[in-house]
Amino acid sequence: MAITLGALVASSSPAAADSGTGRVTHWAPSGIVSDQYESHPAFDPLTGDLYFVRSTPQFRGWRILYSHCTPSGWSSPQDAPFAGDGVEADPWFSPDGRSVWFISNRTTDGVHREDLDIWRVERGADGHWGQPVRLPSPINSTGYEWFPRLAPDGWLYFGSDRPGGFGKTDIWRARTDGQGGWTVENAGPALNGPNDEYEALPSPNGQRLILMAENGAGDVRTLYESHKTGNGWSPRRALGPDVNATGSEIGALFSPTGKTLMFARDLHGNESGEFFVWRGGLSAASAAEEAWPAACPAPQH
Repeated sequence: MAITLGALVASSSPAAADSGTGRVTHWAPSGIVSDQYESHPAFDPLTGDLYFVRSTPQFRGWRILYSHCTPSGWSSPQDAPFAGDGVEADPWFSPDGRSVWFISNRTTDGVHREDLDIWRVERGADGHWGQPVRLPSPINSTGYEWFPRLAPDGWLYFGSDRPGGFGKTDIWRARTDGQGGWTVENAGPALNGPNDEYEALPSPNGQRLILMAENGAGDVRTLYESHKTGNGWSPRRALGPDVNATGSEIGALFSPTGKTLMFARDLHGNESGEFFVWRGGLSAASAAEEAWPAACPAPQH
């Protein structure tokens, strides 16, 4: 399949103005936080289990773990049921809970891969996870793929350092061609610039997109937002300083309603990577804070 270049909105460079209000709180439940680096949360829509990435304090050696809520709190995290060898990260559940997308360099056909590719695993009717499947070319390339996230309109957004982008690593998107293959295109200059863009997260209603990008000032990661318009995605704008507090914000996750955002932040100390929740800042309609993530254990009535 040919990779086509599709500019969604004509824009010479991403905007960098702050936007957003609301309240950011530290989400640090016992059993989940550790002296390691926790990031990239994903809640199982069918079981409520929390899947996330744990790595060293230096953000290396990524593994996908999961924990379930018990009467005494979150259980001790275990390897994901579909875990393989090598590095694995960026889990994301389909809204119906029947599939998980993630990245991995696990051994394939007896070959241990150096680059990270996009994988998907399906859950059977019995509730057990099947065998993970590596997505085909042109979604996966000889480069690195990151953070696969499926939008409601069928486009799969992901990061890749493949040739043909606007910078080093760009946001790309793919969709099925109706014949068992995939068509891939660059997500355009409204989202991409001359530096690195890794993570694009469409909102549950498909009208907003949260983007993680490095701004070129060393290893500084910033969360941006873009909105869908009649001509495609609007030029990205940085979220406010309450969200972008340390230049290490990554792994965003919308609540099912799209009113609340969870992400990880490096506290640059003994706590390393930790989870934070942004409430009431996504729109005027979300000013009333929702109870997400759900408390564990659940309150007794």
